[in-house]
Amino acid sequence: MKSFAAFRAGWMLVLALVLAPVQAAVQVQVAGNTATADVDIGGVQAELILTFDAVDALSADKLGIKAQLVSLTDPLLLLRLPSASLTSIPAALPLLITVEPPLLGGLAFNNTVRVEVHTHALPYTAGSQLRLFKAPLGGTFVDITDEVAPGSVRTRGTIGGFSEFLVLLDLRPTSSVVAEKFSALNARLGAVPTAQRGALSERLAAAQAAVSVGQYAAAIAALDEFRALVSQDAGGAIRNRWSTTQRGGNVAGDLLAGAASLKFSIGYLRDYGD
Repeated sequence: MKSFAAFRAGWMLVLALVLAPVQAAVQVQVAGNTATADVDIGGVQAELILTFDAVDALSADKLGIKAQLVSLTDPLLLLRLPSASLTSIPAALPLLITVEPPLLGGLAFNNTVRVEVHTHALPYTAGSQLRLFKAPLGGTFVDITDEVAPGSVRTRGTIGGFSEFLVLLDLRPTSSVVAEKFSALNARLGAVPTAQRGALSERLAAAQAAVSVGQYAAAIAALDEFRALVSQDAGGAIRNRWSTTQRGGNVAGDLLAGAASLKFSIGYLRDYGD
């Protein structure tokens, strides 16, 4: 007869397996500068598409893509959302996708990666408040959306680095989202050399001033100028390379991605209000 300790250990193992997030094997295909990952787990299906501006050593095994189903009420996960009451995980897509290239894999890219999460699990509507969020491993999720398109739903954004991705329903006031994105861009400008920072700060300030008085076209034009200036100096004065050994070095990519997402939110504010 098994001892009580052995019996208890067995049940603890079963309990751990029941409570653990359901993980899936992800099928990844690479063609040129694009990687497509098909996810099918627990009846939830989605497709992750990564399109690189310029990439070295791209292959399925060097991307480190994983997917898992998560609990809608997981307290640790909810703490990582920007608002426990206004941002939520859709019940039809409780899917966390992680892209964490292995340290010795040699993957590297310049500028940005276009990210798309495509799913038939969610319906598309004009003015949808579904958004694509990204977080460093274990960190706070931030909105990186620069497009929401039909098919059924395609949430898209650009990034200057990886880790975890969630599609969330975001009911926060758009004006507060815009303000957060301005703050994030201003903070990232601290990594830009002083000689280039002044002109970029001016464009960002002009965009913010325009938004404050409802001049959305002027704000978007200033952001387009901001992105053009970043692109002009990317790879020169402004660092633009991400690699497995220098994961925080892609300043240009972060600025380009942040400005694209900010432009989307300003457009949403113009078209749908707060």
